Amino acid sequence: MSLAGKTILMSGGSRGIGLAIALRAAVDGANIAMLAKTDTPHPKLEGTVHSAAEAIRAAGGQALPIVGDVRDDDDITGAVLKAQGSSAASTSSSTTPA
Repeated sequence: MSLAGKTILMSGGSRGIGLAIALRAAVDGANIAMLAKTDTPHPKLEGTVHSAAEAIRAAGGQALPIVGDVRDDDDITGAVLKAQGSSAASTSSSTTPA
């Protein structure tokens, strides 16, 4: 299955294995919407949702950093709506009329 043009909404991708998965998906053509709690640098942990988005863009992908907590239903709803809006904008600009 090709990831080209697909939008992935993921949580926990601001560092470690999650970031590695996001980077690979971006290289394979996916748009990455990333929900993570880390908005500002943590003294003991590397990376934020913003630095992860920068890494994805540097790898040639599209990234949408979203600050939020996967344990909060409102944050999840907001992330889905933001990802849909971002996906719709990139899809509509890349489609041609039939």
